[in-house]
Amino acid sequence: MSTKDVIKKSVLESPMYNQAISGGTILSIIIDLLFALLLGVIIYEIYKHYYKGVVYSRNYAFSLIAMTVLTCMVTLAISTNVIISLGMVGALSIVRYRTAVKEPLDLVYMFWAITSGITAGASMYLLAAIAFVIMFLLIYFFNKKEDGRETYIMVIHFSEDATGDEIIKILEGLKYQIRSRVMHGDTIEMVVQVAIRKDNISFAEKIRELPKVKDVSVIEFDDEYHG
Repeated sequence: MSTKDVIKKSVLESPMYNQAISGGTILSIIIDLLFALLLGVIIYEIYKHYYKGVVYSRNYAFSLIAMTVLTCMVTLAISTNVIISLGMVGALSIVRYRTAVKEPLDLVYMFWAITSGITAGASMYLLAAIAFVIMFLLIYFFNKKEDGRETYIMVIHFSEDATGDEIIKILEGLKYQIRSRVMHGDTIEMVVQVAIRKDNISFAEKIRELPKVKDVSVIEFDDEYHG
């Protein structure tokens, strides 16, 4: 048998090249798309719940659902017809997306949506479910507060080095870290990162009552500090 005959038998005469769609195929397509839609909606809800950025984009969150379903559709198309798959590869290879993604985790959600659509389109429900559970656990534990504590950034302006020692004494017993200490003339600015239970900021009032302390600012902090 020649190479031409092998290609003709394995590709052109295979069921994948057949344009006829049976009732079972239609049912399978509907199930795959609905499964992809379900995964997309759940990913959307998880993203909305755990989002910690500055500005929440509802359009981006909705695009996670659409991307899951559309990726599933593409996978179904290229897995049922060889000619379409070759054309799809050529078409997608020239597409360039230039939308800037500000949050690194947004890329994770985007790739999660894409891979979920691919596995749903391939009817690999078990793989999609296992990967979904693993991703959810990673996101859950990454966002879980340590011992129910939250991180705050405290900016203190005071004078005299002795006052700094008094501030440190007040912070004893708390989980804190001095991030910076800058002198502006007679004024010293101290930036402290402290992990406490929510609304338990009585220590800030004690610091503010120190004679040489000018002001105290306490800001809830949800991101990484660079400095």
